[in-house]
Amino acid sequence: MGHGMATEKAIEYYSYTDYLHWEGKWELIAGIPMAMSPSPTINHQAIAGKILNELMNSIGDCEKCLVLGEEDWKIGNDTVLKPDVVLICDEPNDQYITKAPEIIVEVVSQSSAKRDEVFKFAIYESEKVPYYIIVYPDDCKAKLYRLENGKYSKQGDFFKEIYTFEDTTCKAKINFDNVFKLFRSKSS
Repeated sequence: MGHGMATEKAIEYYSYTDYLHWEGKWELIAGIPMAMSPSPTINHQAIAGKILNELMNSIGDCEKCLVLGEEDWKIGNDTVLKPDVVLICDEPNDQYITKAPEIIVEVVSQSSAKRDEVFKFAIYESEKVPYYIIVYPDDCKAKLYRLENGKYSKQGDFFKEIYTFEDTTCKAKINFDNVFKLFRSKSS
């Protein structure tokens, strides 16, 4: 028996239906299950919470959009992601997100850095997510990307600045000083 068959058998390919039955927190990228770290650190959760708060406060009573944490986004039958924070607008489905969020925030952990910077970056760009923010809790820094002509263009590194999102249905903004204030003293 040649090598070919054995390898093909060893590589399992999963779909959304399989994903629904898994215990714990997973993401599915092109049929490949990716475990999420057992439990994010306190700083990770707190920073994600502050960003969620900033976005919620800034959109106010605008009724077209919602800000959510760790909600499933089913991109296809073999790709399901669970971003840390999203701003979704005019979402028709209640079970999971079906269309590209307008803002996605991923808070990097050591185990997720490559996934956030490489795989998810490419997926979010090709799915035309207008804004992608990668947050580095240890450096109290956020890298913010905006989709321009189908490609992400870096808007800068944010530490204390306020960023106002121009291309969102509900006008949103994030004051990064509020996000990082508590954590700056801890890391220095």
